[in-house]
Amino acid sequence: MAKISSADSRTRSSLQIFIVVGLCCFFYILGAWQRSGFGKGDSIALQITKSSEECNIVPNLSFDTHHGGEISKIDEGDSKPKVFKPCHARYTDYTPCQDQQRAMTFPRENMNYRERHCPREEEKLHCLIPAPKGYVTPFPWPKSRDYVPYANAPYKSLTVEKAIQNWVQYEGNVFRFPGGGTQFPQGAEKYIDQLASVIPIANGTVRTLLDTGCGVASLGAYLWSRNVIAMSFAPRDSHEAQVQFALERGVPAVIGVLGTIKVPYPSSAFDMAHCSRCLIPWGANDGMYMMEVDRVLRPGGYWVLSGPPINWEVNYKAWQRPKEELEEEQRKIEETAKQLCWEKRSQKAEIAIWQKTVDTESCRSRQDDSSVKFCETSDADDVWYKKMEDCITPSPKASARGLKPFPSRLYAIPPRIASGSVPGVSSDTYQDDNKKWKKHVAAYKKINRLLDTGRYRNIMDMNAGLGSFAAAIQSPKLWVMNVMPTIAEKNTLGVIYERGLIGIYHDWCEGFSTYPRTYDLIHANGLFSLYNDKCNTEDILLEMDRILRPEGAVIIRDEVDVLIKVKKLVGGMRWDTKMVDHEDGPLVPEKILIAVKQYWVVGENTTSTQ
Repeated sequence: MAKISSADSRTRSSLQIFIVVGLCCFFYILGAWQRSGFGKGDSIALQITKSSEECNIVPNLSFDTHHGGEISKIDEGDSKPKVFKPCHARYTDYTPCQDQQRAMTFPRENMNYRERHCPREEEKLHCLIPAPKGYVTPFPWPKSRDYVPYANAPYKSLTVEKAIQNWVQYEGNVFRFPGGGTQFPQGAEKYIDQLASVIPIANGTVRTLLDTGCGVASLGAYLWSRNVIAMSFAPRDSHEAQVQFALERGVPAVIGVLGTIKVPYPSSAFDMAHCSRCLIPWGANDGMYMMEVDRVLRPGGYWVLSGPPINWEVNYKAWQRPKEELEEEQRKIEETAKQLCWEKRSQKAEIAIWQKTVDTESCRSRQDDSSVKFCETSDADDVWYKKMEDCITPSPKASARGLKPFPSRLYAIPPRIASGSVPGVSSDTYQDDNKKWKKHVAAYKKINRLLDTGRYRNIMDMNAGLGSFAAAIQSPKLWVMNVMPTIAEKNTLGVIYERGLIGIYHDWCEGFSTYPRTYDLIHANGLFSLYNDKCNTEDILLEMDRILRPEGAVIIRDEVDVLIKVKKLVGGMRWDTKMVDHEDGPLVPEKILIAVKQYWVVGENTTSTQ
């Protein structure tokens, strides 16, 4: 009997092993299948929207059994999402915080009325900004540098106002940008060659440029081929749509002005700053605007002033300004430059170039001028809605030396991290972050095979961290606007600039300083968790919809509970969405929401009363 029992036991044991092995194989295959399913991307591209071979998305998944919390229990099929109607046609180019009518209620002194003035809560729009009739996807880079579809920005005023200066020409159904400008009648390339005879543009020393009063950003457009990336800004003013034209061309730009508030960039961020007849009164307010440029200019960086008052002796009649006035303006500029320890490197014709000394503290400590005032702030990067001051900002010691030329600096340890200036971020955590985002971006490229093709030129990272997403996706075909939320736990925008990338401070409870339909792809990592209880999720999503092009793509990475709420809201915004597992498998609570904005234009469907 014992032998029989032993045999039965062995049989049962073998059966159990067989069942366990079978289940393991089944769940392994199931997990592999789930991980291999990725999301559809952009509906303008047939290979994403109509070809299942290119990329597939897993079906909507239920996470209720794995994750707690009230939101995770929502059954998405039980309730219909709130449907957002299109706004009135008059809002086609609406910029919430640079609204023209609201601007006129503010003082004109020091350009205050051209600065950010956002709507109150009760004034916010809760509708979808429509695209103009005939809107089309912009040309791919580099053709977009020279041609913009007329329907996308149907404003001809610059073709008349700036006809002699060769900014832009209207030809049939497109605008053509010949590369001219007020100060470069022979074209931007020749102008850049003049600058490069003094400034080391070719060797990667100069990578980041701040172009103040940029016009249609032709300087930034032509510097791109020389591996220099420009952050261009200009106000929304009488020169209609200049920043809009820049972004339609595929050139980084924001609506902005040097007025009463500090510019939204960290200290010692730029290798070069530039003004080409930008109409900024550099000698006014005791040199305050030059001091603000000095704050954001890296030690060893260059400042270029092209146009009035440089070479006033020859040009005062052509400029129709009294020579005494121009002479005094240049005297004030030279005086302020000396206080800032800028050394004049060149003045030829109407172009003057200064260089900020590398050892700024040593230079300034030797100055006898008691009128030189130093800023007392403990944080030179705390600039959001902070008043501009006529004082000199000490440069961060970490960023004065040790910065490698681009592209080496993209993955080199940034000086601010190497020196321990960023609390909680070490060289090891920086390198780990880079590895993580290379892995994430590799997964994104499986989700959307168009990421490498140049389909998405203007990309925004709404919560940029250390800039590792932008570094991982880096390509001559695209650029990334790295946004540092003002409520982020760690202020790392200075690190992003030290990597040779660009970015800006912003609070996502407000509208971004750009025109509608200016970004091809938006990435948001942990953004909605960050802003939970800070402001309305609906408002953030409506702002994303405003700045996203028709048929543009969105990648949102966050906790599943948060994404279910987001997915329900965008269900009423004319976005096609799919939820995708984390690349490490379905048990990871962080998920990815993929969305594509549908194509629609003004006049289609029901219009909101707003």
